[in-house]
Amino acid sequence: MNIKQGEIWLVNFNPNVGNETQKTRPCVVVNDNSLGRFGLKIVVPITTWKEQFLNYPWIIKVENNPTNRLSKVSAFECFQIKSFSTERFVKQIGKISEKEILEIHQTVAKTLSPKYKLA
Repeated sequence: MNIKQGEIWLVNFNPNVGNETQKTRPCVVVNDNSLGRFGLKIVVPITTWKEQFLNYPWIIKVENNPTNRLSKVSAFECFQIKSFSTERFVKQIGKISEKEILEIHQTVAKTLSPKYKLA
């Protein structure tokens, strides 16, 4: 399976524990194509957009469009970044731009420390 950065895939999150993201849901692959071993990919889950997310700096709103092929206005949930086996990947559904990948990377870094000042 050739899974690349910026692609949106349906990924099986089960089993989950506590408040972790659950079920099979879309995710965006965020690790660089040249990095990683052992059939693992780093993903950020995608969830349905809710207006309350405007108060959460780790969530990025994304409009659905023909390129990402999301069915509705959605959100990248950058606080729930995960590393998963490619065996959990069900099918590719779309992709996002390099600009969106950069925004996700910057947001993930800020979840590690709000002191980070990234361009």
